Amino acid sequence: MSAAPPSTHVRRLPTDWKSDAMQRRIARRYAAERRFKAAGLIAVLLSAAFLAFLLVTMMGNGLRGFTRTQIAVSVDFPASPLKLDPASITDTALAEAGLPTMTAAVAERALGPDGDDLIAPTAWLAIRDAIKDDPSILRRTETIQLPAATAIDLANKGKGTPEAEATVDRLKKAGVLSTGFNATFLSSSDGTDPTQVGIWGAFKGSLLTMLVTLLLSFPIGVATALYLEEYAPKTWWTDIIEVSINNLAAVPSIIFGLLGLSIFLNFLYLPRSAALVGGMTLALMTMPVIVIAGRNAIKAVPPSIRDAALGIGASPVQVVFQHVLPLALPGILTGTIIGMARALGETAPLLMIGMRAFIATPPGGVTDPATVLPVQIFLWSDEVSKGFVEKTSAAIIVLLVFLLAMNGLAIYLRNKFERRW
Repeated sequence: MSAAPPSTHVRRLPTDWKSDAMQRRIARRYAAERRFKAAGLIAVLLSAAFLAFLLVTMMGNGLRGFTRTQIAVSVDFPASPLKLDPASITDTALAEAGLPTMTAAVAERALGPDGDDLIAPTAWLAIRDAIKDDPSILRRTETIQLPAATAIDLANKGKGTPEAEATVDRLKKAGVLSTGFNATFLSSSDGTDPTQVGIWGAFKGSLLTMLVTLLLSFPIGVATALYLEEYAPKTWWTDIIEVSINNLAAVPSIIFGLLGLSIFLNFLYLPRSAALVGGMTLALMTMPVIVIAGRNAIKAVPPSIRDAALGIGASPVQVVFQHVLPLALPGILTGTIIGMARALGETAPLLMIGMRAFIATPPGGVTDPATVLPVQIFLWSDEVSKGFVEKTSAAIIVLLVFLLAMNGLAIYLRNKFERRW
């Protein structure tokens, strides 16, 4: 019996790339990949556009907050009612000299009947500072730059009423109006006059609060991560601790504010509105983030590092602190950066512990009344006077610079300690 001749028909399998069906599937896959790339590019461009719009808007409003309008006024000190001895100028003598009344009279004499309305309510402080810097001006006539009123300042920056703009034109023609850098904004604290408020008090409060937060959350968080990952036995108790830490990282920040209010203020009776209490409250919020990041960083260290260290005679403690921890430190610092950045921008927990008080003088220590930059921005944004609008944007710029500086330092430390294996 002869064998059947072999078939000349070639069966086209579904996996044959030359088949029409496979070519269509490949074309669809490439088209989907192109659509995905296009969607990603559009998302990136939209994000960059929104970020650019935010930065341009904020810079446009905020940079004006670092400048102020000034009116040059000639003060004839010998003819003024001031009775001050240039040889013995003290703060008490200046406070009792009647500078506000004299400043109003000088402004009306130099600028007209409405002169007192053209200068800021706290313009007399410029004369006081000039006398303190150079007491000899009491013997001569001196031209002093007085801060303009809010309406004049806004009109000079293109955001005033028609009446104020007409007054600005008159002062410019007289050659007494100028715009200068507002050094007061960087050196003073909160106030009721937008031409005299400053950010230094809130900046110092944020600095002290972040210092307390870092000193508490970083060592405790790292120690907790080391214990849970290297020493803790795998029992139901450690499982509960791990679940609790993961849940705490997702708790709303205002809950930590309520916790700080009930424990630190109502139970321990610590000073209200102090950087110490604010730092302790934010440390509770930051610690879970550092613990989770620390555990992941420690877990990422190869087991061969531990085995090699133990093999050459190192003790378990030496293995952890001389080998595992240095290698895990960059990852731990990454978690610390995230936690501290979140803490710096928090407002809700600090409002709960009373850090929204009116602070006219910068805090001298962690137990003095203080406020922080986010709370100061919140308070200024709620003010009625339009002069606080640009101050709010300027404070946001200061907050961003503070955040970038803090993150830049942390990134430098992370890169310095980073090791590759």
